[in-house]
Amino acid sequence: MFDAVDEYLAMTQPDVMVVERVFSQQNVRSAMGTAQAAAVCMLAATRRGLDVHQHTPTEVKAAVTGSGRADKQQVAFMVARILGLGDVPRPADATDALALGICHVWRSRTSAGVWK
Repeated sequence: MFDAVDEYLAMTQPDVMVVERVFSQQNVRSAMGTAQAAAVCMLAATRRGLDVHQHTPTEVKAAVTGSGRADKQQVAFMVARILGLGDVPRPADATDALALGICHVWRSRTSAGVWK
């Protein structure tokens, strides 16, 4: 998996990597698998000198919808609206990734004083 991620980073040359912070209250097995995959991605990014940032699901929901308790449909609707899309992105993982990116851009600009 590491080699595939490293190859993808070499091909796409991103400026930063943003990962959803993994947490689980119920399904520990699923959370562990997700955390391990995230760790591989973060390691590959770090070895390439990329900044790596994490945001919690609550942060992402709040940034995109204004409420950290928003459901997936609300997040998808706002992602489409923010990005000026005619329809909600599919699959749901694409919506989640876009929401994470939107959250990071907005939080980064705010913490840097751009929108203060």
